[in-house]
Amino acid sequence: MRQVVLDTETTGLEVRQGHRLVEIACAEMVGRRLTGRYWQTYLNPERAMDEGASQVTGIRDEHLVDKPLFAEKVDEFLAFVDGAELVIHNASFDVGFLNAELARLGDSYGGIGDRCSVLDTLAMARERYPGQRNSLDALCKRLGVDNSRRDLHGGLIDAQLLADVYLAMTSGQVALDLAFEQPQESTVTTAATPLVLRGRPRVLRASAEESALHEQRLDALDKSAGGVSVWRRLEVADAPAEAGSA
Repeated sequence: MRQVVLDTETTGLEVRQGHRLVEIACAEMVGRRLTGRYWQTYLNPERAMDEGASQVTGIRDEHLVDKPLFAEKVDEFLAFVDGAELVIHNASFDVGFLNAELARLGDSYGGIGDRCSVLDTLAMARERYPGQRNSLDALCKRLGVDNSRRDLHGGLIDAQLLADVYLAMTSGQVALDLAFEQPQESTVTTAATPLVLRGRPRVLRASAEESALHEQRLDALDKSAGGVSVWRRLEVADAPAEAGSA
């Protein structure tokens, strides 16, 4: 399965108040492994950043003046995520901003849901850890993910951390997933599949030296047992009857 871990940064918290995207960052995973393919861009939002958003992200208005507009990067972005499952923390927030940007460009682009499925790791964490803090930082601490580089919120760093958090949260599913991925034609012999031997099995007989060592060991067992040991009695019982005996 191809997945894209996605994070965005914005000018403010409310898309309905006209706030815009200032960064989109994506990290690709295939088969639960980061592939090393990333896509990231800063954007000119054509409006001012809220002071609170600037303090959280470290992004200032002057940093964005020369950055491209969303319209200039949309095709490149959609080509990267097309057909993937998006892994997003608090997905309704990011998807809401992405859909608002797409809507500004007209009906031809549709919405994110027309191109991708979406997995919300916040919903997953709330189900798994009810009543606990489930921010990205809290999950990193709970799951042992090193987030020491996260002095400020940044899209690409957050996407990489979220990939680690998602893999840690779902690590118990790996064995189950692999079990379902086994080919239908198994080479494992089961009770319903009789074992067919092709040719006679090879019999390995003990050498004279090995037989002598075996006898020495039985003599020692007889001595410790104060008579004939159980191993000696078993050996006598298993011996083939002499020819002509009744």
